[in-house]
Amino acid sequence: MSGKVFHAPFLTTHPGFHLSGAWERSKKQIQKDYPWTKSFDSLKEVLESDAELVVVNTPNLTHFEFTAACLRAGKHVMVEKAFTTNAQEAIELENLAKQQGLVLTIFQNRRWDSDFLTTKKILESEKLGTIVEAQLSYDRYNPTLSPKVHKETLSQGSGILKDLGPHLIDQALVLFGLPQAVYADLRITREHSQVDDYFELILFYPEGRARLHSGYFVKEPGPAYILHGKNGSFLKHRSDIQETALQAGRKPDEPEWGREPDTEAGLLHLHLNGQSVKERVPTEPGNYRHFYEGVFQSIRHQGKPPVTPTEGIAVMKIIDAALQSQAEGKKIDLNFS
Repeated sequence: MSGKVFHAPFLTTHPGFHLSGAWERSKKQIQKDYPWTKSFDSLKEVLESDAELVVVNTPNLTHFEFTAACLRAGKHVMVEKAFTTNAQEAIELENLAKQQGLVLTIFQNRRWDSDFLTTKKILESEKLGTIVEAQLSYDRYNPTLSPKVHKETLSQGSGILKDLGPHLIDQALVLFGLPQAVYADLRITREHSQVDDYFELILFYPEGRARLHSGYFVKEPGPAYILHGKNGSFLKHRSDIQETALQAGRKPDEPEWGREPDTEAGLLHLHLNGQSVKERVPTEPGNYRHFYEGVFQSIRHQGKPPVTPTEGIAVMKIIDAALQSQAEGKKIDLNFS
């Protein structure tokens, strides 16, 4: 799904890329949509090909091994989240990429969601003043176990904290910077589940807190983004339409790509000059194409990758600390040096 829905449509509509093929171990499907491509039978074939960039979109547990192999073979790498299974692996990959002189980036596409971009714009406008409290949520209603066995088998790469957690943590770091500490509550809520399927993280900042939440029993979700500042509040529902459009087979070079309906506007409620003022905030258009353009520029023109390994390491350090917090039942101080 990742290759067909998220990556191939952007790689084939961006003039800087040429899609060579995919390693497909069971179902051979890529040539149905892209006849000129090759379906590779092994990672070895991929590494021996003339491809310059490899997208590693395999289960989390394999990210370190496959990314390292690609880098050693002289390939630039875009790796899906979670970057790795722990921060030490992420650090090793960053060092390897530097040694090889190659681009390494993490596919944090949710930075280019319309709802997040709207929230970021409001924060940068400083209308809310100092942020006292923020909540970011990525919730679903899905009580059944995933048919993808690797997602439901207990391992260092499984669980909701390493599935949806990297999205929320990365967004929090973009909005608020590096926190001082983290406290975590991880739970198993689905019947017969072996892996964590609920989390709440509290990120501690000098003047505020950011609460990150995800669970599978949210039938009626509230706003996915809530900012409370000293001048007022901003609320925005999760409503980016790109994934739905991609799953329906639409292409990202369409006019008005990523533009939400006006009904999904955010709510800004401010206290100004002794008065309460409410206004609807139009949604910024989302576009994952900006990520791929950043990858192209970093490879061809030595630009900064759209998501750097250092940023990916920070996410993994918070995940490591969250697991420690759950095990020890206490707040864990963070060290990003």
